[in-house]
Amino acid sequence: MSAVPIKGRGAASNPPNRFEEIHLEPGEDLNPDDERPPSTRFFRDQTKTILNYNDSPDVGFEVSVNPYRGCEHGCIYCYARPTHEYLGFSSGLDFETQIMVKENAPELLRQELASPKWKPRVVALSGVTDCYQPIERQLKLTRRCLEVFAEFRNPVCIVTKNHLVTRDADVLGELARHEAAVVFVSITTLDPTLTPKMEPRASLPAHRLGAIRALREAGVPVGVMVAPVIPALTDHEMPRIIAAAMESGAQFAGYVTLRLPFAVGPLFADWLGRHFPARKEKVLNRVRALRGGKINDPNFGTRMTGEGIFAEQIEKIFEVACRKAGILGRRAPLSAAHFRSPSGVQLSLFDRVP
Repeated sequence: MSAVPIKGRGAASNPPNRFEEIHLEPGEDLNPDDERPPSTRFFRDQTKTILNYNDSPDVGFEVSVNPYRGCEHGCIYCYARPTHEYLGFSSGLDFETQIMVKENAPELLRQELASPKWKPRVVALSGVTDCYQPIERQLKLTRRCLEVFAEFRNPVCIVTKNHLVTRDADVLGELARHEAAVVFVSITTLDPTLTPKMEPRASLPAHRLGAIRALREAGVPVGVMVAPVIPALTDHEMPRIIAAAMESGAQFAGYVTLRLPFAVGPLFADWLGRHFPARKEKVLNRVRALRGGKINDPNFGTRMTGEGIFAEQIEKIFEVACRKAGILGRRAPLSAAHFRSPSGVQLSLFDRVP
């Protein structure tokens, strides 16, 4: 892998796709100074369905909506990077520069929620990649999806690293009035110098705290997700993150321990070598201690938290930090009791006709 950082990108190379037999390697005679930084390209995703179902006991939802595949935030640790390999891309630079856009996501969502087969339940936005990544500012696919959720009053949960979520406080507030919305703002560190290296195109920590404040003022239930907790790098920040989030208005808190599936492990190790060479082995050894001696543990029940003495230590720190901050719950109560069918929506429109 390349050891040369690329400004505005988390990864510095494209590791081989585990499903592809052929991999393109740059020539040794190329001068890195002559190469242009990779720009972001967007492609139409021709998906025919928008609701994704999962049976994992480790996440708090059964159904999710992802308007985008790939994520320009470029978080080096992102567990979703390997999903890009299913599309023929790499988990590295491709994941953050080759973005698939589901232009018909709102229309598909309306069709699926209107189906007699749909059983009203909580739907997660950003179940895989962040629904508020930079291109959302122009395309507004997430906002249009939220408007569909509000039309049906179907409960929705969002996790994001982008202050852009505050743009949609009006729609989220409407959903919240029916116990149908909660937002978790993900904060990895409060260090504004670390964020551009680790999460290059996500909002800075102060802006994420500002998002928590703005959402709370708009009446939207909001929490903080300390994710990921990176051992020997950011784990010591957990109490300060939770305290700062509570002071900004967070009502709930959760955490996820660093996960490094498939190509994410080598990518993260390469990133550590570029930015924290003296700490690299300590971080990786602590990860192994959390993962039964391996870089990654894919097993249900332990993959989100790790196991062993360090996992127990992280959990206790989290519990104490929440107790001191006055945060007693991990999520807001959401309800599908106010869900309304298309016929109900039509009647409500007629009711407003003088």
